[in-house]
Amino acid sequence: MSLLVVGLNHRTAPTSILEMAAVPDDDVPKVLYDLSQAGSVAESVVLSTCNRTEIYAEVETFHGGVADVSDQLTRITGTQLSDLAPHLYVHHEARAVGHLFSVVCGLDSMLVGETQILGQVRSALRAAQAEASVGAALEGLFQTALRVGKRAHSETAIGTAGASIVSVGVRMAADGWEPVPSSAPDPSPGNVPADGALAGRRVLLVGAGVVGALAAAVVRRAGAADLVVANRTAARARRIADTYGAKVIPLAQLADELDRADLVISSTGASGLILTRQLVADSLARRGSRPLVLLDLALPRDVDVAVRDLPGATLIDLDTLRTALDGQQAVGDVESVRTLVASEVSAYLDRRRAHRVAPTVVALRAQAAAVVREELARLQTRLPNLDSRDWAVVEGAVRRVADKLLHAPTVRVQQLAASPGGDSYAEALRELFDLPREAPAVVSAPDLPEAP
Repeated sequence: MSLLVVGLNHRTAPTSILEMAAVPDDDVPKVLYDLSQAGSVAESVVLSTCNRTEIYAEVETFHGGVADVSDQLTRITGTQLSDLAPHLYVHHEARAVGHLFSVVCGLDSMLVGETQILGQVRSALRAAQAEASVGAALEGLFQTALRVGKRAHSETAIGTAGASIVSVGVRMAADGWEPVPSSAPDPSPGNVPADGALAGRRVLLVGAGVVGALAAAVVRRAGAADLVVANRTAARARRIADTYGAKVIPLAQLADELDRADLVISSTGASGLILTRQLVADSLARRGSRPLVLLDLALPRDVDVAVRDLPGATLIDLDTLRTALDGQQAVGDVESVRTLVASEVSAYLDRRRAHRVAPTVVALRAQAAAVVREELARLQTRLPNLDSRDWAVVEGAVRRVADKLLHAPTVRVQQLAASPGGDSYAEALRELFDLPREAPAVVSAPDLPEAP
């Protein structure tokens, strides 16, 4: 058995594909049932959010598992595998564990450090438990992941990382202009845009997701005079507009609004470029001497990097922000969580490998005990006149010999199990001693910590 995750997210697929891949809560039981009927899938969990759909599975074989899970995803999306495959990622064993831990900590979210994913992962596990589609392996993995996610948010300020990145981006954009005089004080040194920093400026938001809503709050606090929201889905844009007093336009009018904007903040999550070099160049030609600042907060990027070469345009993207934030708390917390995840992945894999070798050790000792019993019974029939004291000496000697012979190989195989490829040593013992492959009940479930 091995662990596998197959999925797609905001980094690999356009919104149209993500929408088709979304699994409503009511449909999760059927998906889990269909997976249980697949030939190679023993356990499964479906994690579906607005930015990802992933299937975690404990499978008999890697290739069979990938085929079965991918086939399920094609049925969910109603597409051909050839169309869906370019958007899929596959992680196996250690990489699958690391991926889940990163997801639950918010490292893989569009807005880094967001906490909503913790609840979504917990709900996905509960749905799988309700359908009995998880066993010891996946339940232990997800409980550990939830504990790791809680550690990340309690021991670091990762939850503020996304907000810090947006705020620093807007601050950098505002620093490119002389602020319009304002009577409001500037109580926000450092990374937070000051009140009035965007006074008199017109801001265009492209994208109305979580990042767009956060950006709207930041620019309003910074005193933006006008706020316009362009989004493919009008309902989402209207929610931001109603909250922050913005105007809503369809994406089809993006070029016209670009001419009037001073600052463009883009965070669509689309798989292709939204603001191409040509689109921005045409707008600059119509703007005269008015500069344009573009803040690209999207992954993958929304704004063509070639825009940097256009006179009058300033591009601030995530690479720029990473450089600007180097050494500051937001980046420091992200790096701290990455270190925590790496440590937790290593510890989890050590426990998993040790658990896998435990049945072999138990079986070897059980076989040795059976041999000792047989030989002692044979000796007792051949030496019927031994008194109880002498028999105890003989019995003790035979047992000590067996224990000493087994001590070194069983201790060593448990030590080696913690290293990559450790399963091969257990396999060698099973072959050499012709041990049964069924795990004894006493070691059939991994001893893993649960989320508090």
